[in-house]
Amino acid sequence: VEEVIEQADYLYGSGETEKLYRLLVQHKTSGDAELLWRLARASRDLAQLSSTSAEAKKQLVYEALEYAKQALEKNESNFAAHKWYAICISDVGDYEGIKAKIANAFVIKEHFQRAIELNPKDATSIHLMGIWCYSFADMPWYQRKIAAMLFATPPTSTYKEALRYFHMAEEADPNFYSKNLLYLGKTYLKLNNKKMALLWLSKAKEYPAHTEEDKQVQKEALELLNSI
Repeated sequence: VEEVIEQADYLYGSGETEKLYRLLVQHKTSGDAELLWRLARASRDLAQLSSTSAEAKKQLVYEALEYAKQALEKNESNFAAHKWYAICISDVGDYEGIKAKIANAFVIKEHFQRAIELNPKDATSIHLMGIWCYSFADMPWYQRKIAAMLFATPPTSTYKEALRYFHMAEEADPNFYSKNLLYLGKTYLKLNNKKMALLWLSKAKEYPAHTEEDKQVQKEALELLNSI
């Protein structure tokens, strides 16, 4: 298991998504939480590739959730298992409609919070908690209406709460992720603080693009900067 994990982490660091998935999927019955959450992540990364067909993407998204769930069953105190379980539930929501997405929101929040409790230094979990807050602060009225029908107390948040998490993530690991910089800028825009928005959006725009996502972030940051 140690060897496989070492190999997997090397492939992950090198951006070898397909090779990584092929390596880990051979060990899907291993029952090791460390392997299983990595397999969930690899399945999800493969689903995100632009070369993956819509049909394969859907299958991989559900597969990823299954592996994350198994990782959690094997080890309740593994922070990464909680984090990837929450991420995968959120992905599956894209296929199950707005009601399921809102209904899953509480579960997602709970697992992100548990991941942060178990590892307060993991900037990604903190960032994702910020994204959760941002999306509920930014929720369109018709979704709020559905949420109010589904729950006595529907999930809510504020831009200020989102901002707090994005800053906490930055403190835990400065400059770790282009999207965190982008969301700091976007949140400051929502709070009408143009000076701070300009600062963070400029950082996002100048972030070196290593992945497809980084390129998207640069593009969005540039568009927002031009609109200010």
